[in-house]
Amino acid sequence: MRSGMARALIVAAAGLWLAGCSATTGSLFGSSDPQATGSVPAPGTPVDDASLLGSDPTDDLSVGKKYFRAGNFGMAEKYFRRAVELHPSDAEAWMDLAAAYDQMRRFDLADRAYSQASGIVGASAEILNNQGYSYMLRGDYKRARAALLAAQGKDPGNKFVQNNLKLLAASEAQGKAVQ
Repeated sequence: MRSGMARALIVAAAGLWLAGCSATTGSLFGSSDPQATGSVPAPGTPVDDASLLGSDPTDDLSVGKKYFRAGNFGMAEKYFRRAVELHPSDAEAWMDLAAAYDQMRRFDLADRAYSQASGIVGASAEILNNQGYSYMLRGDYKRARAALLAAQGKDPGNKFVQNNLKLLAASEAQGKAVQ
């Protein structure tokens, strides 16, 4: 069971890293209800690694991550979208889909995907951090700062939030959005 929980945390951390702004390896999934997240079982529940979305290298989430890492955001979006269609309660899949939309500059769709992830696990530090990064990509420094400060309030020691706050300050000083 311990290796299953570690694997779930590694999968969640990898998904957040792929989101373009990263997050800690802390739990993205605030709910202890496995049905609420679609991928993380309740504490004490035996873990069947094969049932975790992303544990199979050929499932939509895993394939989407491969395309994302390769910089093929259109194909990544296709697979992440299929993952959320098949597993609509999987917050990691929604976060990855939002990251793909951010990279494609489809911010309207990214906002919807972040909203879906927040509806599943709440406004976690990881989601707020990624939303802040999304706003930086748009050059919307006011909303970026608000989201990043909210993330910092939820997880003051999060090094990724701190790095994004530094990146925001540098972007503001240069007067242009993050590329």
